Amino acid sequence: MKKEDIRSRVKAHKALLSDAERRSAAEAVFSMLEQTAAFMMSDRILMYHSLPDELSTLEFIDKWHGRKHFFLPRVNGVNLDILPYDKSRLKYGAFHIEEPAGDDVRDIADIELVVVPAVAYDRKGNRVGRGRGYYDRLLGSTKALKIGVGYDFQLVDFVEAEPHDIPVDIVITQSEVVYVKRR
Repeated sequence: MKKEDIRSRVKAHKALLSDAERRSAAEAVFSMLEQTAAFMMSDRILMYHSLPDELSTLEFIDKWHGRKHFFLPRVNGVNLDILPYDKSRLKYGAFHIEEPAGDDVRDIADIELVVVPAVAYDRKGNRVGRGRGYYDRLLGSTKALKIGVGYDFQLVDFVEAEPHDIPVDIVITQSEVVYVKRR
């Protein structure tokens, strides 16, 4: 299945979810994330500030903020800058996503764990993003562990990876944790 077909299918499935199903899935996914050794051992974590159609990260960030150091991306041209999370300093930026304000840009090398949003993943860690390549450019410059999170239906049989696509190391859905084996 082509990436555009996957995007259409996942979008249609998301549209059918009730608020209760969205909340339940987010609670399950982030509960499993909390139990991974990667999360337990990491202090500096790059999260994403969720869009309405994504698993909500808001409660998870609120729960752990203060015990973990969270960072959020901010669109800067064709790239993402990394800034510390501060709830009082969020502003709507590119694509109507809340992003951190300020000039305290951090180096991606300081991040130990990246929680990656995507439209879909496969069991090899390949991902379908929204099509602009922001995360591929960012993930290509870090050795941090990469964890993709999504609904069960976002885990698909096969994603056709292109040379510039950066896979994740772990995929977590509400019913399973997939540890990706690398060759």
